[in-house]
Amino acid sequence: MRIKKFLFIIAFICLTNNLEAQIANDQKEEIFNLNKLERQEWLRDLGFGMFIHWSLDSQLGIVISHSMVGASDDYTNRFFNELPKTFDPTDFDPYKIAVQAKLAGMKYVVFTAKHHSGFCMWNTKTTDFNIINTPYKKDVLKEYVDGVRKAGLAVGFYYSPEDFKFLYDNDVIIRRRGLTLGAGVQKKYNDLVRRQTHELFTNYGKIDILFIDGNPKGPCKEEAWELQPNVVITRGAVSTPEQKLPGVANDNLWESCVTMGTQWQYKPTKDKLKSASRIIELLIETRAKGGNLLLNLGLDAFGEIPNPEARNLTELSAWNFINQEAIQNVRPWIVTRENDVWFTASKDKKTVYAIITKLPEWKRGERKEFVIGSVKATPQTKISVLGQNDKVVEYNPNKDAKSSFESEKDGLHISVVRAQRIYNNSKWHNPIVVKLENVEPALSPPVIKTGKGKLENNVVALYGELLKTGNSKKLKVGFEYRKYAGFVENLYNTNWETSTLIEVNKNGVFSIKLNNLDQDTQYEYRTVVVHPRMRIYGDIKQVKADK
Repeated sequence: MRIKKFLFIIAFICLTNNLEAQIANDQKEEIFNLNKLERQEWLRDLGFGMFIHWSLDSQLGIVISHSMVGASDDYTNRFFNELPKTFDPTDFDPYKIAVQAKLAGMKYVVFTAKHHSGFCMWNTKTTDFNIINTPYKKDVLKEYVDGVRKAGLAVGFYYSPEDFKFLYDNDVIIRRRGLTLGAGVQKKYNDLVRRQTHELFTNYGKIDILFIDGNPKGPCKEEAWELQPNVVITRGAVSTPEQKLPGVANDNLWESCVTMGTQWQYKPTKDKLKSASRIIELLIETRAKGGNLLLNLGLDAFGEIPNPEARNLTELSAWNFINQEAIQNVRPWIVTRENDVWFTASKDKKTVYAIITKLPEWKRGERKEFVIGSVKATPQTKISVLGQNDKVVEYNPNKDAKSSFESEKDGLHISVVRAQRIYNNSKWHNPIVVKLENVEPALSPPVIKTGKGKLENNVVALYGELLKTGNSKKLKVGFEYRKYAGFVENLYNTNWETSTLIEVNKNGVFSIKLNNLDQDTQYEYRTVVVHPRMRIYGDIKQVKADK
């Protein structure tokens, strides 16, 4: 352990030459990773988790913590001294919440132990600004850990090293950007982070996952790994995209954290919740690209999941109960998708799950056929629809419910019936999953890279590169683009426009100019290569059309 600690310190010093000033450099993300590879793979197998943002300002239904930046002295004083006096979440039932998460397919929960305000949801010795000094008077974090363990889910902590109460007590203006501290205050800051992390990792048994949001991350990471080497640190050690999904698959651990609505904490009014169907689509896309989805919701002031969010979880539960096999313990296939059919695969790539989306009007008992270009059948191949027995359609005994496939020159032709009644009206608007066993890759797909967009003579020029042609020389390349809807709103947007396509027959850089864009507008774009059997996409980037 001493050797590991020594290596950590050496690597950490290499990342930041001035430990005491690390928090002043807002852009420097401490990503040193001592996670055990087998533990990272364990988390990848789980695939889907619940994120809970909750603190004393849930009583107001406002953004968690951030309202304090730029707040008046009166507001700040009442936040620290009055809000704790009314925080009494008497309806908090973490076991009930964990069961709701489990039914929805979530295998772990990450809970806010402390957010940026500095309010601690546990019985800490480091500050009086904590849950014990409220009318509730009980250790919420202990209740959470016990409830989640009882439900059989993995336990995760969200922890913010940033602490507005610490800044306030040390006469430092509360802010997240441009913060500079003297050596003495910074030392106290680092010591607070270490002491709080020590409590979290000694008082609550085994902790599976730690999400560190803010700086200084170093003391927190070092203390956590020192005390519990098997903990998987996500943010602070691996990629954790926020409110977005990457454009391409990545066969390493990554975790996207996404809100169910537009706010992390409980927002009772004027919120726009994603539909359960949209959340299912995001989960499918995340797993097809090799990542984990950490879906966030906020508890209300009394500690319960609000009704609209709870209804979404119930719809997720129905889909998960039928299709969980396509989400858990899977890895990316050789392509993430073919049009609106997404893929996950078993680790040995011998079983592929073709997840059929965007068919909300598929009637029960109706047969549909699809062509899949990336999958090749073998003499042992079997086909089925998850949740169905392929034998009967209710109230229609003469209807053929059997799934079938045929190998043709253009790919694997599959024919399936939506046979199961999920709702009384016989409509089921969410994706169905076709399981293909004992299959092989049918091709070597092309690989494409998205380059940097530039403004050239008042026209946006997009650049890309075809890295591999795969097994076809008949390719077209180009771009898809759309207006950037905003950091929170972008995941509600699913429509892309396609540029002119260029025929290519070899690797190389290509460029297309777009002269029909709105001025002074942010766009996002991605490369696309059109293969005879499918489209392959590159990563997503942004460019601004300007005058």
